[in-house]
Amino acid sequence: MPIHLEIVTAERVILSDDVDMISVPTKDGRVGILPRHAPLMTILEPGELDIIKNGERTPFAVSGGFMEVLPHRVTILADTVERADEIDEARAEQARAEAEARRREAQSERDMALAEAKLRKEMVRLRVAQLHKIKRRQS
Repeated sequence: MPIHLEIVTAERVILSDDVDMISVPTKDGRVGILPRHAPLMTILEPGELDIIKNGERTPFAVSGGFMEVLPHRVTILADTVERADEIDEARAEQARAEAEARRREAQSERDMALAEAKLRKEMVRLRVAQLHKIKRRQS
């Protein structure tokens, strides 16, 4: 018995499908969601969001947002979400390097916090893109 998942950003619906399991990074740590999960509302942290359907894992990079869990439905309202195959690894690496440079040059706590948030986002994107590349090689 699957659980229905909807992943939505301000720009588009990323996914609307029945899945077997969802693993998400939340403010309280990583959470796994199965069908008939207890109701839950939580804040998402930047990280890897994994969808498992028919035994196959599909990674996404999420930059934050909210998740509502009901027994037969999960809704993720995300700031940004990218499927692994949508991520340009070279551009993500360039953005990571720029974020590190901004962090080194930060003049205020606010600048430092913004640079660190950008760096976390790009590190997640790189990790997800690299996992996708490894998976393609193994196929």
